[in-house]
Order: sequence, then C-alpha cells, then structure tokens
Amino acid sequence: MNLKNTKMYKGMAPKLDSSVFVEGTAVLYGDITLKSDVSIWPMVAARGDVNTIIIGARSNVQDGSVLHVTRKSPSNPEGNPLLIGEDVTIGHKAMLHGCTIGDRVLVGMGAIIMDGAVVGNDCIVGAGSLVPPHKALEDGYLYVGNPAKQIRPLKTSELEFLSVSADNYVRLKNEYLEQL
Repeated sequence: MNLKNTKMYKGMAPKLDSSVFVEGTAVLYGDITLKSDVSIWPMVAARGDVNTIIIGARSNVQDGSVLHVTRKSPSNPEGNPLLIGEDVTIGHKAMLHGCTIGDRVLVGMGAIIMDGAVVGNDCIVGAGSLVPPHKALEDGYLYVGNPAKQIRPLKTSELEFLSVSADNYVRLKNEYLEQL
C-alpha cells in the first residue's frame, strides 16, 4: 500500500484496509473507503471530495479510470455517492460518477456510468457503453450501447467469470505487494 498517493481533503482522508494495493501513480482524495483486497491500478483518479466513495472487498479499478461523486444540494439532498460492491472489476479507462454498482459486476473498458444509475448484481456493462443518469440495470444481464440496453441474460460461464476476474486481480495485487 502506498499512502503518498492518498490525500486529505477538508479533514477527510481515505481509509484503506491493510490488504489493499494502491499503485503509486493513482491518486485518492477525501472520503474514500477501500475494503479488504481492493486493488487500484496506475493512473486512477478517485475524488471523494464532495461525497463518499466506498469500494467493496476484492474489487479492482483498472488503469486510467476516473471515480467521482455528486455534491449534496437543495435539489439532491444526499447527492450521489459512488458505491461499488464486492468482486467488481472496473475495466481500463472507465468513468463512474455518483452511481451504485452491485456485486460481481464487470464494467468494460471505457464504459461511463452516470449519476444515480444503479447496476444490479451479476451484470456485465460492455466496453464503451454509456449508462445514463438514474437508469437501473436489472441483475444478471449483459448491457451494451449508448445508451446501454439490456441484451440478454448472462450465460453460466459469464456468471462464473465475474468471480474469477475478481480472484485474478486479488492474486495479482498480492504479487505486487510481495515485491514492495
């Protein structure tokens, strides 16, 4: 774990489980919680400056991804925190903004998930897809497109892969931690 890239903002500092790996070029600001075995890879920018970011156990955020939140306001008293479940794989250069991601989800490379959107459990959001604000994605499906549309239920092999992907990143982050 590299604490030089975690930054305090208005008295709030990221809270990281001791098993977390944060690569040295990633930057985390403010009210962020990373649960056990989370990995944050190169060039990730995560700003919990105006609301909360929570990333569940065994989830990974890959290179160049951007994580942010929505400020609380009179029209949106709770704002939109960013809540990511367990065993989630966030692909390279994805952008997640004030949304909720369920457990065992794969967010494809370059996907964008907007404020107030909710991605159910056991989903795949295809590479380059756009999930618009406040859209809810039902558990167990593949979604692709701009805007993202439900394509089909996930196959058994795809459902199994969601946990395998998370396990692979836990193993990889452990290898990185061993080298430090």
